[in-house]
Amino acid sequence: MGISNNHAIWKAEAEGIDLLNTTIGDLLDQQAAAIPAKEALVYNYPELGLNLRLTYRQYRDEADRLAKGLLALGIEKGEHVAVWATNLPEWALLEMALAKIGAVLVTINTNYRTAELEYVLRQGDITTLFMIEEFRGNSYLDAIYSLLPELKSLRDPVQEPVRSASLPRLKRVILIGNRLQPGLLPYSKVAALGENLPDEALRRHQKSVSPQDVAQIQYTSGTTGFPKGATLTHHSIINNMLLFSARGKLSSDDRYVTAMPFFHTAGCVMGVLAALVTGSTLIPLIAFDPVKELELIAAEKATFSLNVPTMFAAMLNHPRFLAREFDTSSLRHLSCGGSPVPVALMEQVENRMGAETWVAYGLTEASPIITQAIPEGSFELRSATVGLPLPHTHVKIINPQTGEPALLGEAGELLTRGYLVMKGYYKMPEKTAESIDAEGWLRTGDLATMNAQGYINIVGRVKDMIIRGGENLFPAEIEAFLMRYPKVAEAQVVGVPDSRMIEEAAALLRLKPETSADENEIREYCLKGISRHKIPKYIRFVTEFPLTASGKVKKFELRAQLIRDLGLKEMRTA
Repeated sequence: MGISNNHAIWKAEAEGIDLLNTTIGDLLDQQAAAIPAKEALVYNYPELGLNLRLTYRQYRDEADRLAKGLLALGIEKGEHVAVWATNLPEWALLEMALAKIGAVLVTINTNYRTAELEYVLRQGDITTLFMIEEFRGNSYLDAIYSLLPELKSLRDPVQEPVRSASLPRLKRVILIGNRLQPGLLPYSKVAALGENLPDEALRRHQKSVSPQDVAQIQYTSGTTGFPKGATLTHHSIINNMLLFSARGKLSSDDRYVTAMPFFHTAGCVMGVLAALVTGSTLIPLIAFDPVKELELIAAEKATFSLNVPTMFAAMLNHPRFLAREFDTSSLRHLSCGGSPVPVALMEQVENRMGAETWVAYGLTEASPIITQAIPEGSFELRSATVGLPLPHTHVKIINPQTGEPALLGEAGELLTRGYLVMKGYYKMPEKTAESIDAEGWLRTGDLATMNAQGYINIVGRVKDMIIRGGENLFPAEIEAFLMRYPKVAEAQVVGVPDSRMIEEAAALLRLKPETSADENEIREYCLKGISRHKIPKYIRFVTEFPLTASGKVKKFELRAQLIRDLGLKEMRTA
């Protein structure tokens, strides 16, 4: 065990697992040779005319065709290629093909608007952009044409690069879909460009790719400033999924349904690469829809699914699920993460979906998983903690003010070190130095505790912690308590300014269908179960929460709206 005396320090252990020294492209080739006829990628969308079932051999062959097309287009090793699209088959194939030629995949959030797109294209030195036309009313075409009006005058986007003073690195834009648009190269023509390129040319490029090369740049959400591009290597993300899968008991027998967006590590790493590492079958949703996910679980006999809490809540509370329309009996295990996970929700998931649940914790900069529950452990350890550090992973918890190691059971900031830590933020050395110290420790920004066995609890964000009259309040603790009330489907707690206490807690609650409650009822429940200083001063009811594209609640928006609604003023502090 990795505990150091009575301090919250976990020293990495191998647990009998050797790290792999390979690349994403080579790993795909290995799986195609080992299990050629096994289903690798399944899209069951008859309503969209999409019924795709690729074996591992076909997956490799399609990735190779695309990779040769990318080479013929002039994309070189180390170039930054961005993808702005939902979880379409083309996304997964691009992830494989770009890795094979050593280009760097840059992911773009599907919720981004014009200014955010421009920022990533410029800051990320993007040379090629793959995109769809629109998503949920957000016109990607309007955005790219407003940034690059020159596109509309291009006659041959293959031979004629874009020339833009505002985005000088960008050479071409490729449209995923069946329609032709001025100046945009159709995705369907890319693979055809490489038909005359010999296989040896691709093999030569693939051999030049090192496990230590950057495979992806993943932009963080940027809720407190401009997004930062975390640089992740083939080595870090492949091995993170090797250890995640080993801890989670995932194997080639699994059929893995997930709606996690591919622009996020939870999708393109924990989805696409976890399936590749294990040789399992990946069954993605193009975008999250509770009914579609339940339909795929039933139709494809899913054994595993990864979701964030809001996704599980949406499925559990859907009228068709409540009416028992979906057979989820094939599920063996379910994983949850991405934000604090209420134990009450995990109880409901296990009882009503009939599968064992476990929680994982991490962040983009850590490739992404740091800790994970052990599936065969007790329900309390699987759901009320984020588990133990993964093998080969150092963890320590420090006092945020002093930097000294915290004692066991004492809250502090969680840091991690090892193979999983990003190389740094792209072209942001100052931000990198703020996040990774001279000894290689990555600051997560999360408040956590560690018990004597090494199990870790996340109690909030360093910046989200509410200091009420000198008392530290942790929103995750209060949210978990509120979620135990039978009528509450979701709870979010934020800190708002107060003239007397400096900060007070405010709770926003979404009730379960066909239930009603008022503030007094909730307050009475709180009085019986938690300390008075933890009871939210403000209790409000909502029908929905603002979410990021990856399903996380935008707490900063909730706080700003509450301050406006309550007529509060920000407090000036020293």
